[in-house]
Amino acid sequence: MLARAARGTGGILLRGFLRAPGRAPRRASSGLPRNTVVLFVPQQEAWVVERMGRFHRILEPGLNILIPVLDRIRYVQSLKEIVINVPEQSAVTLDNVTLQIDGVLYLRIMDPYKASYGVEDPEYAVTQLAQTTMRSELGKLSLDKVFRERESLNASIVDAINQAADCWGIRCLRYEIKDIHVPPRVKESMQMQVEAERRKRATVLESEGTRESAINVAEGKKQAQILASEAEKAEQINQAAGEASAVLAKAKAKAEAIRILAAALTQHAMGVYGALTKAPVPAAQDLVSSGSSRDVPGTDTSLDEELDRVKLS
Repeated sequence: MLARAARGTGGILLRGFLRAPGRAPRRASSGLPRNTVVLFVPQQEAWVVERMGRFHRILEPGLNILIPVLDRIRYVQSLKEIVINVPEQSAVTLDNVTLQIDGVLYLRIMDPYKASYGVEDPEYAVTQLAQTTMRSELGKLSLDKVFRERESLNASIVDAINQAADCWGIRCLRYEIKDIHVPPRVKESMQMQVEAERRKRATVLESEGTRESAINVAEGKKQAQILASEAEKAEQINQAAGEASAVLAKAKAKAEAIRILAAALTQHAMGVYGALTKAPVPAAQDLVSSGSSRDVPGTDTSLDEELDRVKLS
């Protein structure tokens, strides 16, 4: 009987080896793969196996062999990144504005054991957690900050989901807000506010342009006055320098004339002194006296001529 069972088991193994390469493993009515003894687990999937109703092991991608009847594939977890659409929901902001908001959730199963035994439906649990976290985070922000701080809001939701989903073996990679719908009246008031802000900016820009233009005109006048005063100053300096040069030239000319006159006078005096030192003999004293009386006017005349020549030079 045992031999017959062994032969039966060997036949099952042989049939499993022959069938596995060409066909995918059979799945039960629940959608889980059946135990065909020899199983090929696809890449990026984790199959949780129970033996006699208790957790046994997790099948790795590739070839795996199970014991018939005793082993059963209980859960199949995908290790790929999962994208979940978070349904639209209503939330109230800090300034009591009701919004309709939806989003997209990106998550990945990090621990197949926790994802299988830690929560009944991981995707549903994470979706509900994302909705409740979104309502909680929106209640902390005003309407203006909701639109300005979408990235920080997404990051806060991701942190809150990861803290709660750690025991489920799930990690939230990111959360993105898709659409934010506001009531029609609030939308109209927001448009009016935007238009008023644009008009305000236009007025400010126009006033700044006028101010800059006035500053440029005043700066141009200032520079013109500075240049005019500098030109006048330079002209006065040049005029003073010219006058000083003329006075200096006149002074030099007078000094030169005085020097020449002094030299001429000195030369003439020395000539007179030399003439006087050469006294004539007594016999000719009368002749010298008469001649000297005649020569004195000539001497004075020659001295006057010399002075006139010096002045003319």
